[in-house]
Amino acid sequence: MQAVFLFILIGAGLLSGAAIAYVIGAASILTFILGDQANFMAALPQRLFSQLDVFAFLAMPLFIFAGDLMNRGGIASALIDFSMSLLGRLRGGLGHVNILTSVFFAGVSGSAVSDAAALGNSLVPEMQRRGYSLDYAVAITGASSIIGPIIPPSSILIFYGALMNTSVAALFAAGVVPGLLLAAMLMVMNAFYAWRDDHPGGVGSQADIPPIGKSFMRALPAMTLPVIILGGTLFGVMTPAEAAAVAVAAALVIGLAYRELDREAIRQSAIRTAVMLGALFIILCAISTFSYIAALDRLPQAIAAQITALGLGPLQYLMLVNVVFLIAGMAMDVKAAVALFAPIFVPVALAMGIDPVHLGIVICFNISTGLLSPPIGGVLLILATTCNINYWRLIRATLPFFFAEVALLIVLTFFPAISLALPHALGLS
Repeated sequence: MQAVFLFILIGAGLLSGAAIAYVIGAASILTFILGDQANFMAALPQRLFSQLDVFAFLAMPLFIFAGDLMNRGGIASALIDFSMSLLGRLRGGLGHVNILTSVFFAGVSGSAVSDAAALGNSLVPEMQRRGYSLDYAVAITGASSIIGPIIPPSSILIFYGALMNTSVAALFAAGVVPGLLLAAMLMVMNAFYAWRDDHPGGVGSQADIPPIGKSFMRALPAMTLPVIILGGTLFGVMTPAEAAAVAVAAALVIGLAYRELDREAIRQSAIRTAVMLGALFIILCAISTFSYIAALDRLPQAIAAQITALGLGPLQYLMLVNVVFLIAGMAMDVKAAVALFAPIFVPVALAMGIDPVHLGIVICFNISTGLLSPPIGGVLLILATTCNINYWRLIRATLPFFFAEVALLIVLTFFPAISLALPHALGLS
């Protein structure tokens, strides 16, 4: 089977340390040539273009641009101050503030890495100053940053929806409850650690707590943005692409109002967005080539036949998908893992009657959790660099949170109603 040869080439390329886009693209082209199917490559340019010519992809660069503008525009400090005014007086209050800020920030940036970088620079030093250990401060920051890709607007949900032809609005609605459940679970864990390890805070702790009215007014512009985006998308007022354009305009206005966004910052944000998109679309082209050779070799049908032979039901198959994506998330870029494995495993799941929206949330939650797992979890790498902490020491500190998030993933897998209740209520699924 040519697919076996293809995966051997990809594995060898990844072990060599080469960039994943070039590894997958080169392995796919070699498989075409060595498998005596080079004549099929004549249709490859048209296939690549059709893979990228998806309306939902228009939203992704705009949301990335909006999120970066927000990062540079003073949004993080405003959201931290408001969260501090709400929860800063509690025992372990700064841990709760960290989680609540991630919830607010998720509706702004939709990116775990952006969340981790922003809070790693601002909140981790403050937690250390108030008596938290560096290990715990960085671990709770990494764990809470995973909320970013789950609560919409989320670039990974847009990416999955465009790739697998699933309603982005339905995916946005389906991500709300799992994201809030994750935040609640982390707050329970933080409360336990605060009690066990006697973290700072508690009744009577008033030091440096911002006035709630003033901090609310400062954070209000940032907090209205997710409401506008979600409300407009979920109720059909705007498409995701139009909502993303509104997000960019709002990010510019808010950043200028906070007086922390200037022409140079906007230029740097545009450059970073272009670089990220260039890397992303190279990966998409490589994955499209891979999907083409896999389709010619009838790989999805072969997997379906194996699943049938094993007698797996929908839940057992979902657990298998979880294992595959969790392993992929430990060693691959999030979007690359989705683009590589979703076209192989999703069609089989849909044929088994699994809801595509529920499947999308399970996969995106799973692959986002991979950002917190070794060996090359993106959030771990960012925090290790930003907070100047030993990488393996950071891994030890984050493992309890990682296992808790995997447990929540299993719950979401076995109870589809958690994800689907809101899309069903809004008539989106």
